[in-house]
Amino acid sequence: MVANRNKGWQTAKLGDVIELFDHKRVPLNSRERRERQGPYPYYGAQGIIDHIDDYRFDGRYILVAEDGENLNSRKLPLAMFADGKFWVNNHAHVLRGKAEVVDDRFLFSCLNHADIKPYVTGAAQPKLSQANLRLIEIPRPPLPVQRKIAGILSAYDDLIENGTRRIRILEEMARAICREWFVHFRFPGHEKTKLVSSPLGPIPQGWQLESVGDVAETFRGRSYRSGDLADEGGLPFINLKCLDRDGGFRRSGLKRYIGEYKNSHIARKGDIVVAVTDMTQERRIVARAAWVPTLDNDCGVFSMDLLRIEPKAPLPKTYFYCFLRFSGFADEVKQRANGVNVLHLSPDCVRQYRFAVPPSGLASRFARFVGPALDVMDTLENQIANLRRTRDLLLPKLISGEVDVSELDIKTGGDGG
Repeated sequence: MVANRNKGWQTAKLGDVIELFDHKRVPLNSRERRERQGPYPYYGAQGIIDHIDDYRFDGRYILVAEDGENLNSRKLPLAMFADGKFWVNNHAHVLRGKAEVVDDRFLFSCLNHADIKPYVTGAAQPKLSQANLRLIEIPRPPLPVQRKIAGILSAYDDLIENGTRRIRILEEMARAICREWFVHFRFPGHEKTKLVSSPLGPIPQGWQLESVGDVAETFRGRSYRSGDLADEGGLPFINLKCLDRDGGFRRSGLKRYIGEYKNSHIARKGDIVVAVTDMTQERRIVARAAWVPTLDNDCGVFSMDLLRIEPKAPLPKTYFYCFLRFSGFADEVKQRANGVNVLHLSPDCVRQYRFAVPPSGLASRFARFVGPALDVMDTLENQIANLRRTRDLLLPKLISGEVDVSELDIKTGGDGG
């Protein structure tokens, strides 16, 4: 491909190439949402925050954050697609590209690459007003070129979505089996096993009531300062931002740690970490567990906001992780957290949690069955991370015209605008 930086390309203000649908937004407070639970996604500035019983939009739209810290930090994408039937509060702009003027996928990419600093107001609460949103300038190559660029980016996104979908399926399988065997006690051979009384209720005969502290060792992570973190160098740094709200690991939250640490602050692939604090109650990740994936340097440093849990032999890590992640452990232990704006969970609350421990043979059988699925998930997550890196490196070259796509024969979906 021949470099072709903006040759013959025009620029356009966003207000000239989009249709805005902000007038259809209706905010609902938390009480109203609790009373209206249902199947339809309810979007805020950075994604789905609830599900309710009705919708106000039907189709594919682009949502752009109207306020929030991310407008300055850009740790998360500025724009997202919302597809199907959904509801939006008043913290996200709702828009589409004008038909036969701009391709929506191209527009989406331009928004996520745009420098919006001149258009963001407010120090304590950053805001991108509707008026300023309309002033943002984007490149405007001919529509066929837009669609070719969109086709290239969509190919990456399709691969990422396919991998993500496979991960969700494998994760749901692990969840279902874990709950069937170790919560509902419908494990292989359960028909021949009696239930006996215990302080926690009926449990299978031969199972033992133990605390986490009885069957595992716990290690607190490293305290750190902002100067200990960097974008390059050092070791991967695992903190709260690496945990999803429902547990599980999020690679996009990784930073680099360049400070001092001890061996006890190290986590490796397959180690289990549990959140013992929360940035805010809204994050709701306290007591959630994650399985450390493959990392470069083969290890990382984990923060004091996390507790690493190492099960003692003969309990396999695979069993213990799935139990902590999928059994309801987090929801029960979280009730012991304290704090108003920031939740804190004493490591002792984790160590004192009691549960029915299965015979080691059954736990090992579960690990042999589910372990390969976790390995496949780890491989898929690495592939997805590589695809995202490649796409994000290519994106600015495409939308700036540095990479010429005009002569490429690229099939497009024809869904632009």
